[in-house]
Amino acid sequence: MYRTHTCGELRTSHAGQTVTLSGWVNRRRDHGGVAFFDLRDRSGTIQITINPDLPKEVLDQVANVRFEWVLQIEGLVQKRPDGMANPKMETGEIEIIAKNVTILNPAKTLPFMVSSDADLPDENTRLKYRYLDLRRERLTKNMVLRHKVIKFMRDYLDEQGFIEIETPIMFKATPEGARDYLVPSRVYPGQFYALPQSPQQLKQLLMVAGMDKYFQIARCFRDEDLRGDRQPEFTQLDLEMSYVHRDDVLALVEGLFTEMIPAVTPHKKLLSSPWPKFSYREVLERFGSDKPDLRFGMELVDVSDVFAKSEFKVFQSALAAGGVIKCIVAPKSADMSRKEVDALTEVAKSLGAKGMPTIAISAEGVKGSAAKFVTAEEAEALKSKTGAGVDAGVGVGASSVHDAEDGRPAEVRYRPWRGAFGCV
Repeated sequence: MYRTHTCGELRTSHAGQTVTLSGWVNRRRDHGGVAFFDLRDRSGTIQITINPDLPKEVLDQVANVRFEWVLQIEGLVQKRPDGMANPKMETGEIEIIAKNVTILNPAKTLPFMVSSDADLPDENTRLKYRYLDLRRERLTKNMVLRHKVIKFMRDYLDEQGFIEIETPIMFKATPEGARDYLVPSRVYPGQFYALPQSPQQLKQLLMVAGMDKYFQIARCFRDEDLRGDRQPEFTQLDLEMSYVHRDDVLALVEGLFTEMIPAVTPHKKLLSSPWPKFSYREVLERFGSDKPDLRFGMELVDVSDVFAKSEFKVFQSALAAGGVIKCIVAPKSADMSRKEVDALTEVAKSLGAKGMPTIAISAEGVKGSAAKFVTAEEAEALKSKTGAGVDAGVGVGASSVHDAEDGRPAEVRYRPWRGAFGCV
């Protein structure tokens, strides 16, 4: 037997027990003849204490042990002395007093350290040594989290009366949003299978066949250029239901994630439950995106009425053309330097804006590139309308009717203001 317990499961309740552990050496420390190893497996790490009273042959073995050597440790679980507990480790209240050490596998010098995220090499090196990269704690936790999420989805949908059905990977090409990956057929020369972009036709076939409620953890393949939320292959929760309305589907998905978050990631909190619902127009008017991060705040505020009588030509021309004036309030940004404001303005321009007049509200009054065009009454009305307090920075944008109806998606038209403050 290689082990009786995993490294991460032991606690003070196991004190006094003799256990056998196996894992990788995550760290090594030597203090006055006593050696300390942090032994790691998927479940966590635990401190191993090597005292100098062990047999000479054991001490000779461990003298050469280095990072990522694979060891088998037989020892006694002991509570650490007062003041020596490590609150950063889940097993930090105990240690294993080694009685016997077996080297299962020595390790060569590593191309990079896996015991921390510091000083990591470039991505190509990490991919070349992927088996080492995946030993890092953060990536291990990602794998475990993915497993928990998928398991919860399966259990939840099973309780809701769904059945999991696997659909074919090689199928005929169907017109969808991206290009298909093609697989040539050996049996039928000159003909090809296509890898599915999603199981769209297949799940509709299942509904017509009377399966009623279907789901699968589906692999999808799309031959398209890489983007922030796109890659050639990915996994999605795919489901289909018969005899339902739109709100039935929304309620199912909301219930799934509302229950999953506290069960899988109890340290995370939902902003609200039930979830808020917005129309497409409302979410673009307020956030400038159809997928806003509500934690960010800094909504777009329509201040056309505030500047209805403004003498600033930029505002005049936009309102005269039937357009709007909107702004974003950035708290604690009134003291931004000219260089920082210019950099934000360039970001806004790169996203389609002609410019970005700014107003800074400070204890001394109003300043900024648009301050000389803003009257005292307009400044007070702006603060009242937006809730901007002292030390807030306000980025303003004006859009004419022509700009608002230029054929671009609404989300793109609103992006300059959001993008300038990192909200895209």
